[in-house]
Amino acid sequence: MSESSGDSSRYQIQGDQRPRLFHLPPTQVASAGLAAVDLARLAGLELDPWQQWVLQHALGEKDEWYYNSVLGKQMRKSSAYEIALIVARQNGKGTVMEALELAWLFLLGAKVICHSAHEFATSKEHFQRIESLISGTPELKGELARGGIKWSHGDESITLANGQRLIFKTRTKGAARGFSIDKLVMDEAMILKNEQVAAMQFATSARPDVQIMYAGSAGDRDSEHFGRARDRGIAGSDQRLFFAEWSADLCDEMCYRDCTEHTDRPDNPRTWARANPGLGYRLQIDNIQSEFNGMDSDVFNTERLSVGDWPVLGEAWRVISQAAWMNRYDEMSRIQGAPVFSIDTTPDLRYSCIAAAGSNGEGSCHVEVTGQNGVMDHRPGTKWVVPRAVELSKRHRGSVFVIDKGTQAGAYIDELTNAGVKVLTPTTREFAQGCGDFYSGIVPRGGGPDPDIVHIDQPELKSAVAGADKRELADLWAWDKRNSSVDISPLVAVTNAVWGYRKQVNKPKPKPLAAWGG
Repeated sequence: MSESSGDSSRYQIQGDQRPRLFHLPPTQVASAGLAAVDLARLAGLELDPWQQWVLQHALGEKDEWYYNSVLGKQMRKSSAYEIALIVARQNGKGTVMEALELAWLFLLGAKVICHSAHEFATSKEHFQRIESLISGTPELKGELARGGIKWSHGDESITLANGQRLIFKTRTKGAARGFSIDKLVMDEAMILKNEQVAAMQFATSARPDVQIMYAGSAGDRDSEHFGRARDRGIAGSDQRLFFAEWSADLCDEMCYRDCTEHTDRPDNPRTWARANPGLGYRLQIDNIQSEFNGMDSDVFNTERLSVGDWPVLGEAWRVISQAAWMNRYDEMSRIQGAPVFSIDTTPDLRYSCIAAAGSNGEGSCHVEVTGQNGVMDHRPGTKWVVPRAVELSKRHRGSVFVIDKGTQAGAYIDELTNAGVKVLTPTTREFAQGCGDFYSGIVPRGGGPDPDIVHIDQPELKSAVAGADKRELADLWAWDKRNSSVDISPLVAVTNAVWGYRKQVNKPKPKPLAAWGG
């Protein structure tokens, strides 16, 4: 139940008409957006404020000119070479694409426009909507060529009397080979493959005023091309990109219970408004409430709040290089004495890991994922964790376990303590310091101490280090479970184990009791 349920004011909430994340091309000096809005209205499309805002910047113009052979005149070039639009389903994203394509076709003299989708049914539906808009508007219908509406299966198109074309394609490796494209729309961009982009984008290379639009909802780990556009938009590094994302800023698995960095909550209608500009215009709040009540939370967060599981660019060995990691490989290393153990569990509870750290007797700190009889303690689920941890504690007298109580693994603390297992719990700052310390223990740093962590090149740990990313925490940083490309629970576990080992080694020794002189 939403915290605002029962409050009549919740029905007055409308979606935010400006995106939470956006980047505007700095070269824009004018725009055809207002003319495009008027054209859309003529065709029967009444655009919401957010849709008008998108058109204003998608059709922005810079102070650079080219000759438009269709219109026979000099025109300003588009300020945005790429347009990346991320917004949840049913908010009116399709209407934006329709208005944009109408403007390109009837206002801006684009010779060839290509609308592509992942599936034929999606492409056909968009074609039918555009055809209906044009055929239902006498001023636009009058510009069609004779037989200008082509309904051939998989080869639908709209052709004007002056030769302009709007074609519709299902994405394949050869979808756009053999002709040139001025304007390209890639719908369902979250499932866009690199080879599909290559097949279509290179068809634009020879055109004087190219624009490419990527439109979709939240992406996943496979959304590589869409994810790259999003990363450039967030970084603000591409002057030819217009990027807009309506999404919620929810806490993730690296946040602690007292997090003040993120203020959005998935059960709050104001969060729904932030991620859904169509709320109150096209979406009904009661329907979103029903979605929230009935959906798995991850599905709701992705589909309605646009919280994606985006890929990380250059994700292999992003933080610690492969060379640095392998330089710390020592196949003969073993822990001498009582180890320090640590447990970490993934946010979705699918995997858990137990790792250990300790002195190898040669001046280095040895780290590894524990295991026995060929079964590594990096396994699915959670039920095995406490029994295995109790077993390790009994076998290694004097050992301790490190568990971050702000994570899913914190649920084991009470049960382990009741079983006589000694548990250390780092603070948020101590965990972040531990991440930096682990990094310094692997990667040589000028002016710093020599690396002193060694490992035995276990695949589970190697994969976690290779796929790990980091996130900023004030003046420190920590491993980023959300944006890392793989399950990094082995890395988090060994990081906490090293923190516990350092703490045990450096803790003050008790002062001897004074002899009683009585």
